Amino acid sequence: MAASLLSRRGVALLGFSSLKSFLPVVSGNNVVQLIAGYNPKHLRLNLKEPYIPDRNSEKTPVWQKTEKYERKLFARYGFASGVDPVKLWPTASQLEELIQEEKQWHPPLEEMLKNIAAKEKERADKRLAREKLIAANMAKMPKMIADWRKEKQEAKRKLKEEKAKKERLLAEARERFGYALDPRSSKFQEMLAEIEKEEKKKRKLLKRRKREEEQGLTPSAPAAEAS
Repeated sequence: MAASLLSRRGVALLGFSSLKSFLPVVSGNNVVQLIAGYNPKHLRLNLKEPYIPDRNSEKTPVWQKTEKYERKLFARYGFASGVDPVKLWPTASQLEELIQEEKQWHPPLEEMLKNIAAKEKERADKRLAREKLIAANMAKMPKMIADWRKEKQEAKRKLKEEKAKKERLLAEARERFGYALDPRSSKFQEMLAEIEKEEKKKRKLLKRRKREEEQGLTPSAPAAEAS
């Protein structure tokens, strides 16, 4: 199967006229060896008449009608290509586009060095600002820790005072009514409002006495204040 296939391919490549010059040799499962006296003719190149595609022909490929291909023809054959070199020069808009593209992708060395220096300065400024921020935060750290501890102690103190106040009010309610009250009951809320009203009066009286003492006046009597 392989021998016949290779023989047919060789015949197809070299032509039917050279079929007699081949001698197929097959030995077992070895690959077919072809001994041939085929001597192909040399390829003749026509270098005197360059290939110039017909731009008006419909058979000419589109890519052979482009300005890019015409530039290649003129570069290879010169005026023999029949290409007008004036057409190959870019227009004012194309030239401006090429200049802008050159500036964007291939800037001058001075501009490149200037951009590099600007980027380095920007990175240095960011690094310096970050270091200053870290140093400032580290300087504030002891005070921040002290404030946090103070707030934590203050929260514990308030929680302890609220717990003690709640226990004191429950004990006072038990003493008034002879039994324990639910803090959510109406009686307990009424007692709480009454106690807060009394404490408010006491605070007001103490404030007035302190003001009278500072002014050098005789403190008011409790009975007269109560009335």
